[in-house]
Amino acid sequence: MPTALAETAIPHTKRFKAHLAGKAAPLVVPKKRTAVQASQAESLQVQGQHFFAFAQAQRQPDSNTRISAQTLLERRVVSVTDLQNLAPNLTVQSLKGTQSINYHLRGVGMDDYYENNVSSVMVYLDGIAYPFSSMTDGMMFDIANVDIAPGPMGFTHGMPDTGGEVSLQSNDPTSDWHGNITQDIASYARSRTSGFVSGPLAKNLSFRVAAQTTQGGGWQYNPLNGAHLGDQNQTSLRAKLKWTPDDKTVIALGGHWTRDLSELVNGNPVINLAPAWQKYPKFSGYRQTAWGIQPGFAKLVGRPESLKPSEDNIFWGADFRISRELGFARLESISAFETERQGEYSDEDGTELATGDVYRNVNGDVFSQELKLVSTLPGKLHWTVGAYYNRSRMQQQFYNNFSDYQGRGYISESAYDQNQQAFSQYVNVNYDLTKIITVFGGLNHMSDDRQLLNFRTIKYGVNTLDFAPEGALTNQLGGLLGIQAQLTEHLQTYFKVSKGFKPGGFAANNTVAQAQLKAFKPESLVAYEVGFKSEPLPGKLRLNGAAFYYDYHNQQVVSSFLLNNYGPLGTYVNVPHSAIWGIELSAEAHPVSHIYINGNMGYERGSYTSFYALNTPAVNANRVATGVYKAFYTDYRGADLGIPKLTLSGSIAYRANLPYGLSTDLGVNVNYRDSQAMTIGGTGAYRLPPYFLMGTYATIGNKKQGWNATIYVTNLLDRHYSITSSSQSTTYQHVPGAPRFIGGRLSYGF
Repeated sequence: MPTALAETAIPHTKRFKAHLAGKAAPLVVPKKRTAVQASQAESLQVQGQHFFAFAQAQRQPDSNTRISAQTLLERRVVSVTDLQNLAPNLTVQSLKGTQSINYHLRGVGMDDYYENNVSSVMVYLDGIAYPFSSMTDGMMFDIANVDIAPGPMGFTHGMPDTGGEVSLQSNDPTSDWHGNITQDIASYARSRTSGFVSGPLAKNLSFRVAAQTTQGGGWQYNPLNGAHLGDQNQTSLRAKLKWTPDDKTVIALGGHWTRDLSELVNGNPVINLAPAWQKYPKFSGYRQTAWGIQPGFAKLVGRPESLKPSEDNIFWGADFRISRELGFARLESISAFETERQGEYSDEDGTELATGDVYRNVNGDVFSQELKLVSTLPGKLHWTVGAYYNRSRMQQQFYNNFSDYQGRGYISESAYDQNQQAFSQYVNVNYDLTKIITVFGGLNHMSDDRQLLNFRTIKYGVNTLDFAPEGALTNQLGGLLGIQAQLTEHLQTYFKVSKGFKPGGFAANNTVAQAQLKAFKPESLVAYEVGFKSEPLPGKLRLNGAAFYYDYHNQQVVSSFLLNNYGPLGTYVNVPHSAIWGIELSAEAHPVSHIYINGNMGYERGSYTSFYALNTPAVNANRVATGVYKAFYTDYRGADLGIPKLTLSGSIAYRANLPYGLSTDLGVNVNYRDSQAMTIGGTGAYRLPPYFLMGTYATIGNKKQGWNATIYVTNLLDRHYSITSSSQSTTYQHVPGAPRFIGGRLSYGF
């Protein structure tokens, strides 16, 4: 089946030869890849020798995980949360089973309650930063490649951050006509249909339109009444237009739209603080859960009494790009506007009782503008300079139903407005000292200003609370300095030190005290990294590795404080100091004909070196034992950060040509994920258990005729595992991962 990668790979054969022969200048700084560079993900046959994907990236001094479109297809990556199964030390988790996503990379990340803060790990789609991660909902289709970059970023593009970035690159328009239609059906009546068409509209003008719709697949059910939960109902559309008026100019216009009415995956209670424990169902099956919305609550939020935990979301956006060759440099401009309209109902106690039902309305808009110059003249010196601006507006309104919660017994409504704008500048240079030694460095600066306005909480039948405005201003400077040595054609090493930062913000959740809204401070991180990239046996074995140490200041974490006669209230606090260290290894092997092996290993450890905070598990335990909330504080100095220590992933595939123009591809993949703490210092039920998963697939197709057919199995061993956690009022839940799915996919392209 033709893809955008295959369509553009052949013209780069000469460039690959030049780099492999050492005749081209090393690429020494991680840069956002254009669609042309993205095409290099395709493995090539050069002079009869097989080379691994992303050959040029082997000369870049980074530890990025680069994932091709073929790997995304083989590993059944249909959501951003699936990416954590392909990269070391990466965690991508749904917030309480919803479409809001939290990213952690090498232990750096933020668990954002209601997505009103900047993530420590920034998400990009086609070079556009998405500060509100839910805006990428439904965008994992027609993707050319994914680039996962750990460590402080923002020296060559976009927004500064502390943790890194996840960059998605969608396929671009093509100069020739191409198209595809794919139908995927699987267990639990799940159906996924996708396709694209791409080609010329006129001379120097081309387009691409891609779409996907997903239906069904709900695998949870309520043992009390037999109702099922989790059906997907999502449709997405993306369109691109590309015009090249001359050989120096490229003008592009893009847009996308997603409508999501999917049901959520519900959590299962593992800790319950309610006095009436016997009211809570004791689930006997992995797929069992419970939920329920009271008629009065449904009427208040304007939804039907039959409402299940679900989304009612619309996302859309547009972007305008210009690239112009100036002779000495290339001028690039990206203007983008993104908007979200969310209506989300979640049952956050995992029961039919009204102790943690939440309904949320979100209206959010983001405008961004980036302008940069990239040097293009040959020589020893290369540079990039640019500026980035973004402005966001958000209004949130969320309802909590505590009617069955003894001690509260009411419905509350909280609402607020948040205004934000940021302006950042960056410069990056690299210089070839010798034929094998290159030094590189960069600086960035960001000013971020945000205000929380008009915050009000109504406790229906009790009182109304109005809160004073809060503000947070960040002015920070980041830096990068490193050295790279291309020791041989197939071996390079590097060392770099970088300093990154992330703005402060607010904990705008269920609020009953002004102290909850107090702005938390910016965080900063100094990262030390040493690594190597090698092909000990060119075309047969590739081995890359990195080791890192993070010096973390004012780390932003979810904690709580105790309000007398009410209970723990969620808030964010700054950890004065913590440290993270680890290693990462990746390997690819093609030992014999038809066999392809790859694997990743990440190991990381982190600890608080200075931190004193409320011990929420101890407070909860005392509540269960005595019925009284009492504050217990703990010095967490030396305590583990609770991040997954070990992550493993890998696959082995058999690929061969068959008679009559057919080809086959058979594969098995695995991934392991270590345990993860739900709370600061969490142990026992306050941790997500480790898990091991397997998957398999078998594909047969005819490339010349443009078709292929696949059967696949995910979670082959039907393991019971938890992918994230949540808590609300009286309960802590583990949100389960999907059981075994057996599916088939038929695809035709031209």
